[in-house]
Amino acid sequence: MKISTVVIDDEPLARKGLKEYIADVDFLELAGEFDSPLKAAGMITRGEAQLLLLDIQMPKITGLDFFRNLQNPPPVIFTTAYAEYALEGFELNALDYLLKPISFERFFKAACRVREYYELREENREGAAAHPGEFYIKVDGKLVRIPYDDVLFAEAMQNYVVIHTTDRKYMSYLTLKSLEEYLPADRFVKVHKSFIVSAAKISSIDGNDIWVGQNQIPISRTLKDEVMDRLLKGRYLKR
Repeated sequence: MKISTVVIDDEPLARKGLKEYIADVDFLELAGEFDSPLKAAGMITRGEAQLLLLDIQMPKITGLDFFRNLQNPPPVIFTTAYAEYALEGFELNALDYLLKPISFERFFKAACRVREYYELREENREGAAAHPGEFYIKVDGKLVRIPYDDVLFAEAMQNYVVIHTTDRKYMSYLTLKSLEEYLPADRFVKVHKSFIVSAAKISSIDGNDIWVGQNQIPISRTLKDEVMDRLLKGRYLKR
């Protein structure tokens, strides 16, 4: 598998270095390079990028703000000279965060993480077809079986996901995006950049919050209309 990679950085030397690294990794393929994220928007919207190598500090719009506003973003690795943006980057479910100057060794480690993401997604899809109603995740080196019916909600925590079930919590080295792509859309709803909930386990909706048992989960302002439409359509009884 070749992973179509897009480089976005306003510094020509930075783009040149990343392109050379991409050429040296056999499972990466350069799909495009841009000096502004706005110029890359069309390509990303068309689904032609499987990975973004995205700088943060750029004119007009930062990489963080650009990525935050994408509707269906591909996996991203942020590249920057500023360590203080790392937490915000991981809150956006970045697969990795590379500090400039970037060594090839560190770049290759991040690239392998992307490959693992796509391999795991493919394994999950095959598993879903063979075993409807359940899925497996790796927890502390072991594969753990989780039935859909047991899941209350999932929460992103930097580059991990915590899956809350009826009897315990599981932490796995996943992104929320990869979990969202695997879970059936008719049963699970993304209500916030950091939360996916089981629609069947929602006990109430109070303003901008959803309650799942005793757990209070925020609804994102940007997702609220979509969330309410999915949850209430055809099921909201009014006088």
